Amino acid sequence: MSEPQAPKQRLDMSAPGTRTFLRLLCNTLLVSVTNYTVWFAITFYVYLETRSVFATGVLAGLFLVMTAATGIWFGSLVDHHDKKTMMLLSGIGSLVFYAISFVVYLSAPEGTFKDPASPYLWTLVALLMVGVIVGNIRTITLPTMVTALIDEQNRDKANGLVGTTSGVSFLVTSVISGVLVAQGGMTYVLIAGIAVLAIASVDVVLTRVPRIVASDGSDEPKRVDVRGTVKIINTIPGLMALILFATFNNFLGGVFMALMDPYGLSLMSVEVWGFLWGVLSAGMIIGGLVVARTGLGRNPVRTLLLVNLLLWSVSIVFPIQASIALLAGGLFVYLFMVPFAEASEQTILQKVVPYERQGRVFGFAQSVEQAASPLTAFLISPITQFVFIPFMTTGSGVDLLGDWFGTGPDRGMALVFIVTGVLGVIMTCLALGSRQYRGLSRRYLTPAVEAAPPKQ
Repeated sequence: MSEPQAPKQRLDMSAPGTRTFLRLLCNTLLVSVTNYTVWFAITFYVYLETRSVFATGVLAGLFLVMTAATGIWFGSLVDHHDKKTMMLLSGIGSLVFYAISFVVYLSAPEGTFKDPASPYLWTLVALLMVGVIVGNIRTITLPTMVTALIDEQNRDKANGLVGTTSGVSFLVTSVISGVLVAQGGMTYVLIAGIAVLAIASVDVVLTRVPRIVASDGSDEPKRVDVRGTVKIINTIPGLMALILFATFNNFLGGVFMALMDPYGLSLMSVEVWGFLWGVLSAGMIIGGLVVARTGLGRNPVRTLLLVNLLLWSVSIVFPIQASIALLAGGLFVYLFMVPFAEASEQTILQKVVPYERQGRVFGFAQSVEQAASPLTAFLISPITQFVFIPFMTTGSGVDLLGDWFGTGPDRGMALVFIVTGVLGVIMTCLALGSRQYRGLSRRYLTPAVEAAPPKQ
């Protein structure tokens, strides 16, 4: 028999650890808005200037390559250094790269950004991407702060608040990005981003946070230690399978990163697309608040897989027709369920992974999960541009599917989304029937005694 479940409790907002967590969460909201604004804006800007799906795909691929390459290193920094210090350095690092990017943007000759091969364009992209990627240190730090500051029974609810913060970020960001890019290119985006990051960095300095270093008191060397991290993951039944499942999902998710903006912008103007994302992002806010109130149920492992089954099913439905209503409805459901998936994975890792390794495991998971997406983003853009779009524009797809599916470049992108959704549904069904799923579920429901995170 499994252990009896403790009665459900609401997150105690008056507890000192909770108050500190909430302030850091609000600060993270400011930083996330900044980084998401830069990410949305540069994607919009590159597409609108060059009108090249290939260029936006390369941009997405570069971003994901950098994310995959730095995750394990960032995780080891989080484990071996004070959490507050790492959050501060993350914000300051982004601030510096955005400031340098602004100088490059202002110094570029007029019209140079319309050329997809412009050195100025890709220098600007590279600098902004580094600035956004440095923000991932904070992304890895925050779930380890949940482990340190929030009691075990309430961590899923705290993770739900993290999902709400992501939703608010998307809500504010998409509107801001669309308007700012339409009105002033990247100028207003970078001015606003630099100002907000400066304020957020000062706030981190003023926030009282207990010194938390996961490796305090241990004799292990302060190094990345990929081998030791993999060993820890392999000792937990089903955990590596969970990470590989998420990797496959991100492999397919690279399709969305490469094509969603071009698909949306093929149906509406950049201002409308930005405002639509703002409205739809309320789905993430509502979803995160539901998780924060109700939790994830007895078994977050099962919750994670069922949510993924729904997400991929939605991905098959919304592209069936070139309809703004279908796109909006599908994306709302998709975004509503995203906090459930993210909170489930974080809650599982926080419970089954020793605290002194959590930063590296979160970083390892980020790196491995993102490793497949660059391949997809790099491959799917030329495949879509030179295979699927011609297939649905002038090729045999016009005769085979055109009568009911529609024709044109947007229908080529829609076909890619549908194929991706079908593959995702098949993979999730296989995962639900696997022994790795059952093993990780048993480990989560009957865990070893958890060591308390060190605090000073």
